Amino acid sequence: MIRPALLEWSANHDHLREVTRDDVVAHVKTLQGRERHQALVALRSLFAWAKKNGVIFRNPTSQIKVGQAAAPVLQPLLPAQVARSAEAVTSHAGRLAVALAAVHAARPGSIRALQLDDTDLGNRRITIAGRTNPLDDLTRQLLLAWLEHRRRRWPNTANSHLIINMNTALATVPVSSWWIERELRGQAATLDRLRIDRQLEEALTHGPDPLHLAEVFGLDEKTTMRYADSARARLEQAAESARPGRTLKGIMGG
Repeated sequence: MIRPALLEWSANHDHLREVTRDDVVAHVKTLQGRERHQALVALRSLFAWAKKNGVIFRNPTSQIKVGQAAAPVLQPLLPAQVARSAEAVTSHAGRLAVALAAVHAARPGSIRALQLDDTDLGNRRITIAGRTNPLDDLTRQLLLAWLEHRRRRWPNTANSHLIINMNTALATVPVSSWWIERELRGQAATLDRLRIDRQLEEALTHGPDPLHLAEVFGLDEKTTMRYADSARARLEQAAESARPGRTLKGIMGG
């Protein structure tokens, strides 16, 4: 990581103590983003060690701010990855959870916390983490299938959570984080990854507009900027064509 810098300086310097702040700045200016950040962190570590052990008298990196590493560009899931996860999930509860993550960008914790009263089938609405969203056809279909299964399996349960299992049907607690994710173990498209993919898809489809993302998903400023920046970077790639259509609805919609 810092070998190129050391080779560059060895052409003009005989010892590390001869390296100046200007030398360091000149080198890191040739780098960008995460590579720049990592190189500067490594150089600061090297010169700090050298000063501590008496190899140099002053640290030329001490007044150079490392700053925050640039966040990597978010990458969308491949259609095949989404398809494999959709095919791996066979339970009614699991299929509903996948739809909530992939269509509504619901976090696994928010899915577990959903209450029966959060669903409004008559008005085709669902409230997730305090935000009320329209209930699309796919999620509605999977929700109806789950509710029917829930009524048949546990007709007398007192648990008000939307998604329950054989253990929580006898209590009032939500299902565990392990249980809600169990069918997606080993898959690239986990519930959380499907959520991220849905938000990135929105940014790619409607343009990298942080205000739009904040309105649709209720995200904070830092998060919306990350999605917007990732969408902008992908849209600016000359070789990128339009993203292939999602396969989730076709696979899970019956």
